[in-house]
Amino acid sequence: MVVALIDKNFWKGKRVFLTGHTGFKGSWLSLWLVSLGAQVKGYALNPPTTPSLFNELKIAAMIDSEIGDIRDQKKLHGSMTIFNPDILIHMAAQPLVRFSYEEPVETYEVNVMGTAKVLEVARSCQNLKAIINVTTDKCYEIDGRTEGYQENDPIGGHDPYSSSKGCAELVTSSYRRSFLHNQEIGLASVRAGNVIGGGDWAKDRLIPDILRSFEKEELVLIRNPKATRPWQHVLEPLSGYLILAQKLYNDIEYAESWNFGPDEVDVKTVEWILDQMILKWPNSAWELDSNYKPHEADFLTLNILKAKSKLEWSPVWRLKQSLEKIIFWHQSWLSKEDMQAICLEEIENYMRDMNNENN
Repeated sequence: MVVALIDKNFWKGKRVFLTGHTGFKGSWLSLWLVSLGAQVKGYALNPPTTPSLFNELKIAAMIDSEIGDIRDQKKLHGSMTIFNPDILIHMAAQPLVRFSYEEPVETYEVNVMGTAKVLEVARSCQNLKAIINVTTDKCYEIDGRTEGYQENDPIGGHDPYSSSKGCAELVTSSYRRSFLHNQEIGLASVRAGNVIGGGDWAKDRLIPDILRSFEKEELVLIRNPKATRPWQHVLEPLSGYLILAQKLYNDIEYAESWNFGPDEVDVKTVEWILDQMILKWPNSAWELDSNYKPHEADFLTLNILKAKSKLEWSPVWRLKQSLEKIIFWHQSWLSKEDMQAICLEEIENYMRDMNNENN
């Protein structure tokens, strides 16, 4: 299979405005963009966790980093228009399902109105050619099917987080058709699977919860071991965003919605993930969490044929390999190694393996 490559010549000198740069995915993407030679302006709240990947990688020293709330439209307008980006990648969000049950209004404020304000400000940017709006695989109306959801399937969402991202998709579609297409600004939305990788310390996410328990030599408490998800290393969807941005910058026809997930063989249960990680970490085990569990879909996966055929994007790393990299990353962090160097090497290895797919 021919796989599209990330073009360093394209990104060199490109001005990229990145919301949510202090988060897990945002920190990885900030580092990757800088390594490609892009000029990056980040706009986000303070890092959401302690420790945080943002601080471990010293991202604030590498880019123009501004702490701000996307709901503050006046401040956001000044930040974005003065920077005058070529490309906008909107990742800022309230990203947690369980928190959305506790704070549903805040979740809608950030994920829906925050997105609307980002897109409204974007209309005033003179050099802007491409916008990537990051939503989620959970934006679909989950109906219990066992085949992957496609980009033209109904949008919905049971819990406040999922439905807020469904709403964000509707906002994106409206802004694309009502305003941005006429301004010749390409606006695409991207829906990734369950993203995993080194440097994620969020609460109520499987991999961080597992690693926290491993560190303390405690049993890992699991809500739904049979839940099946499209797990993928964080560099997989990020590579898709970069490839899409390259194409969208030059051709507004790519201004659509896109799924980025693993191949079907890597759609696995939580229990499978646990078993693989326990093999790599001595004196570890898990048990079922009998406490209250809000609704979560039992099975979710994405159809990625569109990204494969039209973008020439394809997953590079298998899930077992990704889990091994996460264990190595976390143990390196515990050993107080240079995590910026570790992450840069991981990015270089990923791009090397991507290149090898074409040979």
